[in-house]
Amino acid sequence: MAQGSGLTRGDRNRNRKIAALREVIRRDRAVLAVDLGEDKQAAVLVDHEGRVLARKTVRAKAHQLGGLVEWAAGQAARAGFGGLVVACEPTGHRWKALMGLADAAGAGFCCVQPLAVHKEREKDDYTRDKTDHRDAYLIGKLAVRLDCYLPERADQAWARLRHLGARRSALVADLIAGRQQIGDLLGCAWPAALGTAARPLESTTWLAAMGVVTDRCCGDPARLRKTGYDKFAAAIRRELPRWGAKRACGKIAEGLWEALADPGGVAAQRRGALERVHLLLADWRSLLAALADTEGRMRAVLDELGLTALAASIDGMSAVGAAVILAETGDPSRFASGRAVVKHAGLNPAENTSATLAGATRISRRGRPGLRTAAWRAAWPGLRHNPVLRARYAHLTGRDGNRLSDGQARAACAAALLRWLYAVITRRRPWDARIAAGTIPARGAVTAPAAG
Repeated sequence: MAQGSGLTRGDRNRNRKIAALREVIRRDRAVLAVDLGEDKQAAVLVDHEGRVLARKTVRAKAHQLGGLVEWAAGQAARAGFGGLVVACEPTGHRWKALMGLADAAGAGFCCVQPLAVHKEREKDDYTRDKTDHRDAYLIGKLAVRLDCYLPERADQAWARLRHLGARRSALVADLIAGRQQIGDLLGCAWPAALGTAARPLESTTWLAAMGVVTDRCCGDPARLRKTGYDKFAAAIRRELPRWGAKRACGKIAEGLWEALADPGGVAAQRRGALERVHLLLADWRSLLAALADTEGRMRAVLDELGLTALAASIDGMSAVGAAVILAETGDPSRFASGRAVVKHAGLNPAENTSATLAGATRISRRGRPGLRTAAWRAAWPGLRHNPVLRARYAHLTGRDGNRLSDGQARAACAAALLRWLYAVITRRRPWDARIAAGTIPARGAVTAPAAG
C-alpha cells in the first residue's frame, strides 16, 4: 500500500513557486512585456496563448512609462481581460522604476532572466536574429509560461544595506588592485624592498616605512641612509598612526634600512615607479578610511533591523561579515529555506547523473557571484573560530569522510554558514552549536530571546 504522495522536496518547492507566480500572472490578466532601453522602449501586449494583442514603441526613460502602462491596461480591458501584468528583464536600475509604475497602477509585475530570453531567441527559429520588438515578445512568451520570477521588494533599510554592500565591494576591489600594483611596481623598480617582510603588504610597519621612503627619497632610496637609522626609525614611528598602528616591528624596519642601499631593479623606472607607489599608498589610506566608514554604516543598518546580536551569535562571524552577506541576499525571509539561499549563491552541488552514469559533482556557480564571494570569505575566519565548522571541515577532508579537496570542503563550509545565518534570522533565535552539530534537534533547543 503506497504511503504519502511520493513528492520530493524539490517537487513541493516547485509547486509553491508556481502557485506564487500564478497569483500574480493570473489568466484573467494580459501580459505587457517591455524590452527596456536607455531612451527607447519596445512593448508588446500578449494573451496567455502567446497571441499579440498590441504593440507600441515609446521614446522615453523607464521612469516615464506611466502612460505606456495606462495604454496597455486600456488595451487589455478592450480585449476582455480584467487586469495587467508587466514583465521585463532586470536591466540595470530601469526595472525598479517600471515595477514602481506597475505597483502604482495596481498591475502585477515579474522579471524574466536575460539568459532565458537568449536561449528562447535561439530556440524560436534557430537563428541569432535579435530585435527589440522580438525580445519584447519573447519576454511576454516566457512570462505567460511562468518561466519568470517575482523580484525582491526591498524596504528602505534592506535597500540601503544592499547599496552599502555594493560600495564596500567596490572599495575592496580597489584596495586589492592597489596592493597588486604596488607589488608589481616595486618588483620592477626596487625588488629588495619586498624581501624585507614575509607578507609586506599586510604589515603596517612596512607600509609606514614605504610611506616614509617614497615621500623623501625622490627616486633614490639610498639617499635616506645619510640621515642615519635613528632618524629613519623615528620617521616610521610618526607615520604608523596614519596606518592605524602604534608599535613598529624593529626587524622589518631594519630590513628596509638595509634595502635602501640595494641598487637592484630597473634604474630608469625607479623614480617614476616610487612616485606612483607613493600616490597609491595615499589612495590606500583614503580607501581604508572610506571602507571603515562604509562598514560602520552597514553595522548601523544591521542594528536598525535588530539583527546584529543574532548574526554575531554565530561563532567566527562578525557583524560586518554578516552584513556583507545580507547585503547580497536581501531579507532572508523571502527564501523558502536555507537551501534556497545556498542555491542563490551558486554553492549548491550540481549533480551529473543519468541511469548508471555518475559524473563529477561540482558547485553550480549559477547564483549570485557577490554572495558566493562573501560566503567564501566568511568561511575563513569561521574555520579558525567556530569549532562546529572546523569539525565539519575535518570530517569532509579526513579519511573517514568524503575526502573532499580543501576548496571543496571550504565551499561546503561556506554553504553551512549561509544556512545557519538564514536559520537564526528567520527564526529570530541565536545560533546554538548543539543544533548546528546535530546533537540535538532544532525544535528541542532552549535558547534565550534575541536582543533587539
